[in-house]
Amino acid sequence: MASSSTSSTEKRFKYDVFLSFRGEDTHNNFVGHLYEALERNSIETYKDDKKIEQGKSIKDQLIKSIENSRFYIIVFSKTYASSCWCQDELVKIMECKKTTEQNIYPVFFDVEPTEVRKQSGAVKEAFAEHEKKEASGKWREAMKEASNLAGWELKVTANGDESELIQIIVDVIFKKLYSTNTSAGGKLVGMDIRISDVLSSLEISTKDVRMIGIKGIGCGGKTTLATAIYDQISTMFEGKSFVENVREVSKPSLSGLKKLQNKILKNVLNKQDITFSSVHDGKNMLKATLRRRKVLVVLDDVDCIEQLEALVGELNWFKLGSRIIITTRDEQLLLAHGVNFLHDVNLLSPREAICLFSRYAFKIEIPIEGYEKLSKQVFCYASSLPSTIKVKEDAIIVLESHGFRARIGLRVLEQKSLITYDEDGFLRMHEHLKEMGRNIFCRLNPDEPNKRCQLWIEEEIEDILTNDSEQEMETEALEAILMDEFAEIHPSESGLPTANRCFQITLSPQLTRQRSFKR
Repeated sequence: MASSSTSSTEKRFKYDVFLSFRGEDTHNNFVGHLYEALERNSIETYKDDKKIEQGKSIKDQLIKSIENSRFYIIVFSKTYASSCWCQDELVKIMECKKTTEQNIYPVFFDVEPTEVRKQSGAVKEAFAEHEKKEASGKWREAMKEASNLAGWELKVTANGDESELIQIIVDVIFKKLYSTNTSAGGKLVGMDIRISDVLSSLEISTKDVRMIGIKGIGCGGKTTLATAIYDQISTMFEGKSFVENVREVSKPSLSGLKKLQNKILKNVLNKQDITFSSVHDGKNMLKATLRRRKVLVVLDDVDCIEQLEALVGELNWFKLGSRIIITTRDEQLLLAHGVNFLHDVNLLSPREAICLFSRYAFKIEIPIEGYEKLSKQVFCYASSLPSTIKVKEDAIIVLESHGFRARIGLRVLEQKSLITYDEDGFLRMHEHLKEMGRNIFCRLNPDEPNKRCQLWIEEEIEDILTNDSEQEMETEALEAILMDEFAEIHPSESGLPTANRCFQITLSPQLTRQRSFKR
């Protein structure tokens, strides 16, 4: 994974990490294991004994490699200061830090920071032979500057446990690498903060097992969010599986669940010839497999508890450090399965939505001059998918007046992600739900809109109000006229509609008409 940048003006690096170390002290143990861990996590690392090309100047190669690395890990050991190569590397690294955005991470392997800073103890002994050399002054200054940077001390950070320190270093570099050069897709807007919220709950560096739920309306960004997180962290696990369209694939009864179980096993084991005879056997095989590997599993679009029980069971199925992410529209499903954290996918704000539209339409962050109003109209029409009604308590009053148990019903719809409440007091309904209801109304009287209980098609409303002067409009079933951006309906007095209430319907300047609707 060579480093890349989201901006064409930023420097592109050949290597993610440059390792500076004294081979005699650390080559065959700590640094060797650290290098393998970095490479295993797709962090492109320069280590001279691995990357030096034959027939070329070693010094020139080292200088170019330092310049073309985003991060530096300097492993200070007892004899580091005795190497002129190491000292020259360190001076070049400190120079790069002053002129570019590269970061330096010192690791104090078997020496203390104060020994490096003051060149005392073991460091003093190692440096003794260079005291009279011309470069000794800049070497001393470079060691002093590097030792003042935040890094890791083996005996303090990890209580002397080298494997633990290596894991800490890899985690930090991985997160830093993605935070500096990775965004959640070039044209996605508002995703970074949503990714950050979920990552804060996942806490990759902790050793427990965590199951995270992502809830939201259909087409509201759950899959996009889960995919972005998966892409960022999947290489930090020993096994991984992204299971798409769980709801759809599992429909053919048990055969669908077996197919999904098989997919997870194949992905985690990286093995194709896996067979079992039943969902029950699949569960047992998953438990036996997942307990031996630190895994990342994403289940996308889950809609029933049987899917969760068959695919990710309980937390004790998994090895410590594993993470499970579940996306669904059903909040109760996540609560029933006992997820550790629940995240709602918030729809784009007006500013974010217009920014997203502008990126696709104009290739810039804001609408170009002259298109501001049109862009806002597009946003109002799409409105990040849902239609909105400024209600809350008003909606409950209206629904209960028609015999519905509104408070309970609205809560169930909210748990199913069919409606949401925003901070401004809007009840937001999914666009697909609104379209389904309108289709039902249309089918009842497909060719006679004047007999419908709701009117919302602009042409039909205008035709009825302008061409129906000779015969009375059939309004026994009429409950509402909806005229977004076309007309407004003003009750003649406040409160709920009652029988024979008179409504003033204000249309365009060319067409104004008043009619009494009998209810």
